[in-house]
Amino acid sequence: MKKPLQINPLKLSQPMGALLAFLGVKNCMPLMHGAQGCASFTKVFFTRHFNDPIAIQTTAVNDITAIIDGGDYSISEAIKNITKKVKPDLVGLFTTGLTETKGDDIKGATLLVKDKQKIVYVNTPDFEGGLESGWSLSVQAMISQLIVPQVTINPNKLLLLPNVNLTPIEVEKIKESIELFGFEVIALPDISESLDGHLGEKQGSMSAGGVEVSTIELLGDSGIVISIGESMKKCGEKFKEIQPLSQHFHLSSVSGLIDTDNFYKILMGYKNIKTPPPSIIRWRKRLQDALLDTHFLIGSSNIVIADEADKSYALSKALKEAGAKISSVIVPTRSAINAFIESEKVLIGDMEDLENALEDCEVIISNFHAHRIAQKHHKALILRGFPNYEQVGNNMNNDVLYEGSCYLLFELANLIRESREKH
Repeated sequence: MKKPLQINPLKLSQPMGALLAFLGVKNCMPLMHGAQGCASFTKVFFTRHFNDPIAIQTTAVNDITAIIDGGDYSISEAIKNITKKVKPDLVGLFTTGLTETKGDDIKGATLLVKDKQKIVYVNTPDFEGGLESGWSLSVQAMISQLIVPQVTINPNKLLLLPNVNLTPIEVEKIKESIELFGFEVIALPDISESLDGHLGEKQGSMSAGGVEVSTIELLGDSGIVISIGESMKKCGEKFKEIQPLSQHFHLSSVSGLIDTDNFYKILMGYKNIKTPPPSIIRWRKRLQDALLDTHFLIGSSNIVIADEADKSYALSKALKEAGAKISSVIVPTRSAINAFIESEKVLIGDMEDLENALEDCEVIISNFHAHRIAQKHHKALILRGFPNYEQVGNNMNNDVLYEGSCYLLFELANLIRESREKH
């Protein structure tokens, strides 16, 4: 992008990614070190997206404490107030642009309260990076600050490192598929048990599910690590520093036929088996048939994608298999995966750039903020990414593995048919 500013931004901030990561840990209290408005906006944003209460606390830095406090007092007082009401297993402390700019020492502040409360800290200024990097940095912090190193490994224990774009049901489906091969699977973080839309007994003030802190601490003997998404590659490498005996496999995507094949090849190769479980074979045949059934419609369409880099890569790769023409992809931040996105044009930009890329386009794939643009230009829209205020059940959207790829192709093909009949 050559513009000096963003118009109708696509990018979401690092603290928002950090919040989601900590919500994947059971009984965790995410603590945003910044102004009260930052936490309020983020809470409302994700509450509307998931249609569920979102747990978050703030140190509520104001104009006075921003000047005279180095962060120690605000953080200590916030934790004292939190622990008066609830007893979190973990506090996830992450920063904002305000506290990063004034240079608060959150590591030092954490050391002052570590005897009273288990805490993980991470620097996530919102003047750099984005949603994916905020999630990734938080996972790296959990790996380095919580996991206890082990001298031996359990070859059947698998650590799954999903990226922020994977919905709760997608994380669950990936876990279930891995378990078919006889692995004990632990996802870090695990939003499939906390943000999946399950009906709880009451509105909780902490995360309502996810991986337990005690389980994270014992991950040091994991024999195999699988990271999904370019943003999570460093997380796998971070774990390898703790446990050099483990094997790290990285996948940029697990959507579409080819990338899902690669995913199962890793599991089969590690287990030294030649034939996957029958249900996997059956779903692969269904995806092959889905590619045949949908390629007449998808193959004649022109698509524009505006989403996070890892999600854009996964979508473009899967849809290209069905013959789609993807004329433009707009991503919010720089990523190594941008060079491999299957598109005629890849741009780091905003929603204005999306609107300028709609010539000859038939379908837009983006978040809720593209809804007005799609209506204005009479384009079909598939909602993906954050936020999705238009639909309920978006935490159940499944685009991964053979099964989810079938659903994605059917959804797109049916939308194209309806759009052509309408216009």
